[in-house]
Amino acid sequence: MTAPHCQHSCFASDNTAGICPEALTALQHANEGAVSSYGTDHWTRDACDQLRRVFEKPEAEIFFVFNGTAANSLALASLCQSYHSVICHDYAHIETDECGAPEFFSNGTKLLSSPGADGRLISENVEALILRRSDIHFPKPRVLSLTQSTEWGTLYQPEQIRALTDVARRHGLAVHMDGARFANAAAAFADESITPADLSWRSGVDVLCFGGTKNGMSATEAVVFFDPKQAAEFDYRCKQSGQLASKMRFLSAQWVGILENDAWLRHAGHANAIARLLADGFKSLGFKLLVESEANAVFVDLPLHIVEGLRGIGWKFYSFVGAPGYRFMGSWGTKPADVEQLLGDIRRLAG
Repeated sequence: MTAPHCQHSCFASDNTAGICPEALTALQHANEGAVSSYGTDHWTRDACDQLRRVFEKPEAEIFFVFNGTAANSLALASLCQSYHSVICHDYAHIETDECGAPEFFSNGTKLLSSPGADGRLISENVEALILRRSDIHFPKPRVLSLTQSTEWGTLYQPEQIRALTDVARRHGLAVHMDGARFANAAAAFADESITPADLSWRSGVDVLCFGGTKNGMSATEAVVFFDPKQAAEFDYRCKQSGQLASKMRFLSAQWVGILENDAWLRHAGHANAIARLLADGFKSLGFKLLVESEANAVFVDLPLHIVEGLRGIGWKFYSFVGAPGYRFMGSWGTKPADVEQLLGDIRRLAG
């Protein structure tokens, strides 16, 4: 058996891919000469303008931070007081994988999690959680947090987002969207003429944490406030938390590189296509998908001897703690040949 073409880890996460050519070229251009610091440079201005164009929201306020945990935590902290609560899915990244950062940066805001099939929240469950208690002894619900695409690689349709944000509005909650893989959702809906605006502010989202790292960039995420009033003093939060880059151009230039010619959508669409190719391959080999792949993640039920065999060869992939099955991710850099090699190894291991 040969060593995997993608150096063992290309299906572990879309974080394992390198920097895409457009972002890398932009970084090289940004490295020429001296420009002003802390986000007052022309690269940052251009990146913000490009994001406003993408979202059709000229008044949006945009900030760049180093990673998704900071983006989510600071955005939620800006919407909450310490005695508030945030409603999210049981598998939301803010609940399972951010080491208490949302609570830490908001000085104690509590996360209230709710179940829902395939990673999606259900509006009736959300409303029941909001109404469960209204006394002063319980943290007051203040924010609804959605993840698009979800942790299970599924998508919220615009009408599903609207149903949830309508519940939030009815009870005075703001709406945050964890968009670490928002690009993959946008690419999946592009053929239906559903725009990034339709998936965000037009469906009632107040602030989006738009993932750059998983879409081919290096250490840069955009926090997009669609209502500038909600961004008040967010720059101070960034500074206090160590998220204000002195050489901001190296965060923002990458966005210019991937946004100006829609490379972000092409790369996300490629990652989604890789996942579909992989999902079809698993099905053809007789393995059951745990959920239909709608973005760039594939969850599959594999026998233990195949799992151990693949890992023995060097393939890396992920399993959720306490959840069945195994996750395989497509990225902008994953090649169809990588899929074929993985499937070939599975075929051999299956005998």
